[in-house]
Amino acid sequence: MDRIFKKYSDVLLILTAIFWGSTFILMKKAIEDLPTFSFLFARFFLAFLLMLLIFYKKISFQKEDIIAATILGSINFVAYATQTYSLNYVPSNIVAFITALFVVFTPMFSYILFKRKIKTNSIIGVFIAVIGLYLLTLSGKLVFNVYEIYPLLCAIFCGLHVSVTDAFSKKYNIYTLVTFQFLMVALLSILFVPFESHNIRITPVVIFALFITSFFATVFAFFVQTYAQKYTSPTKTAIIFALEPVTAALFGIIYGERLTFLQIIGGLLVITATIISEIGDKIIKFFSPKN
Repeated sequence: MDRIFKKYSDVLLILTAIFWGSTFILMKKAIEDLPTFSFLFARFFLAFLLMLLIFYKKISFQKEDIIAATILGSINFVAYATQTYSLNYVPSNIVAFITALFVVFTPMFSYILFKRKIKTNSIIGVFIAVIGLYLLTLSGKLVFNVYEIYPLLCAIFCGLHVSVTDAFSKKYNIYTLVTFQFLMVALLSILFVPFESHNIRITPVVIFALFITSFFATVFAFFVQTYAQKYTSPTKTAIIFALEPVTAALFGIIYGERLTFLQIIGGLLVITATIISEIGDKIIKFFSPKN
């Protein structure tokens, strides 16, 4: 498995971004019937059970591994709680843009916490990605209101999560990090369930959303992210994940949403940023004066 992730880590991260982007509208519809923290508890507890079922023999129960997973889970809880809650009050395209600003926060946290240097092509990629995300999801319009603080907090904690995952994935058991991270998110979520409205309806949309988000957008996605980050930088990971709102916009077309010319340009810029983060250093080296 190490050989596969070392060779295809970036491709698998792109696939992860696609899964996450495809669930935006699905989650927004699901939390109309199942409140935010009830949904998060169900999603992450199901994911925890799936990880136990599939990878029990590979999970380490060492204290240091579980503590590391608990730290990641706490960070991830804040990220998902603020993002999912914001979908009750903020249009999904605006949530997608503000959340995707973690592409800016990731290299900041990596440098501040772990002294990781930021490559020139990554800086260029971040700059282009931010412009692209702005055009893609907002079409040049950003009117900030109080509820948009939540996806901004999500962006900050997503950036922190990617940075810490980068450090932990190289030091601790991958299977433990993923499994007990899910359990931590579920346990923290259930603490807030009593404060929610108890008008719960288990509809086909909720069941479908829980299946898709638990297996594909949680078990698969976070396992891939944690494993792949052993072989790629946190800044590159963040730029690849900026493809998430691109995917969200494309899936939105299925639900009758249309892409404007500016949004198409924005999507192309994000894709360009991803390519630059991948091969930009080779381009810079090619055009640099020969010694």
